[in-house]
Amino acid sequence: MDNIKLLNKFLKDELSATETYQQALNKLRDDVGLSVAESLMPLYEAHKDSVSSLQSLIQRLGGTPSEDSGSWGTWAKLVQGGANLLGKQAALKSLQEGEKKGVKDYEDALEDAELHTDISSLIKTKLLPAQQSHLRILDRLLETAA
Repeated sequence: MDNIKLLNKFLKDELSATETYQQALNKLRDDVGLSVAESLMPLYEAHKDSVSSLQSLIQRLGGTPSEDSGSWGTWAKLVQGGANLLGKQAALKSLQEGEKKGVKDYEDALEDAELHTDISSLIKTKLLPAQQSHLRILDRLLETAA
């Protein structure tokens, strides 16, 4: 896959993550109070930071960043909306599944020998560690939510 296309795919995924986290934050803040929502805010902020990093790299490599999350974002928001209706546990589980998908996508990209070194570096130093950290946080939240 061409580097700009790959970066834009990641950008759409990160935009989708910000949208679904915002949706979950709004729902959880209303339903279960601030403690869980406050635990999720750093994850939301990290995804916003990843969006910014990806947009910058796409521009630096001569591409045009995607402006929306596309069909994946629409699907993710529908899934998260349904999970939100089912409660805190389902909402957190839905976010966890999204993070797992992100980890797999970043790990798969690192196996590509054609990957531009700037992309590889961004994945290794920022994007993948953030996703892995998010999974650990969500695992802990799910343990306490059970």
